[in-house]
Amino acid sequence: MTEEHWQWQEPGTAWRGIGIYHITLIVPSRQPLLGKLVIPDNDPSQARVERTTLGNAVIDELYVMCKHYPAIRIFQFCLMPDHLHAVIQVTRVMDTSIRSVIRGYWQGVKKLGRAYTLAVSSELNSEATNKGEIANEGTRDKEATNQGTTDQGSDSWAFPIFTERPFIRPLSRKGQLRAMMHYVQMNPQRLATKRMMPGFFRVQKGIEIAGRSFDGVGNVALLHARQYDVVHVRSIWVKAAERGDSQQLRDYMNSCVLKARKGVVMVSPFISPDEKRVQNVLLEEKLSFILLADNGFRDYYKPTDALFEACAEGRVLILSPWQYDADKRHITRNDCVALNEMAESFLQY
Repeated sequence: MTEEHWQWQEPGTAWRGIGIYHITLIVPSRQPLLGKLVIPDNDPSQARVERTTLGNAVIDELYVMCKHYPAIRIFQFCLMPDHLHAVIQVTRVMDTSIRSVIRGYWQGVKKLGRAYTLAVSSELNSEATNKGEIANEGTRDKEATNQGTTDQGSDSWAFPIFTERPFIRPLSRKGQLRAMMHYVQMNPQRLATKRMMPGFFRVQKGIEIAGRSFDGVGNVALLHARQYDVVHVRSIWVKAAERGDSQQLRDYMNSCVLKARKGVVMVSPFISPDEKRVQNVLLEEKLSFILLADNGFRDYYKPTDALFEACAEGRVLILSPWQYDADKRHITRNDCVALNEMAESFLQY
């Protein structure tokens, strides 16, 4: 789909004007109440989610929302076992804000979840009675109401189901729409890959390197490499390139790739544009490296796109010396200096 042009938050119409949004609705307990992941032939590229009754109802409610608000268009959605992603467009200025619209959708979904819980509770109580467990009926009724059980008869969840408001993210920069559509589309494949290779995607705590503790995601076996080197583009080379003398910069970047081709594990936060270019070549050529991240790992962390594939194939280890900070948006100069110094410590590791 080609990326469309739109105006963003015209004066007096903030959150009511034309725009594109990414919506995420999560089952807080992370129980698979909305669907079941199916992986035909153990091939993640064929993964799909078979919806439960509640999952179908959640999608139906999405279309009910669009019926009530004709200005809203659904670009794409993906229902996962424990959450929903949707990319929607507001095609014209509305009388109400998109926040209010999504809040209404959330209230509708909460009612669906409540009804689903009560229906399952009633079914469980009926089964208990039929099995002659009348003596325990009061206890079972209380437990079913407070916890409930999935329609596959698996683990319990907290009641009510949808206690958290949906997350709303406006997409206003060039390239965001295309990237988000791809992200939403690839969700089943990523989940299938994580389940088939859990070791590479589990956050591992307390990895000791050169006297410092890191959290990590990826192939920790890279910490036993025979040789490391650092990718750190110096500003003097960049300034020389801006003046027309790019030879030293090119030679350094080429040397990094050549070392990686010989089996050296390159280490870097890959912060500057030129360092990112080196990283992209390492990814394209399927070479191993260690990435030092400026933020920790949230629950259910997944690397993005190319890094995800590299993690699944055991070619990358992502390390962070810091805990996850949900409010962190930009890397600071102090962070850059600290991470580059940590990369240098691998030379003595």
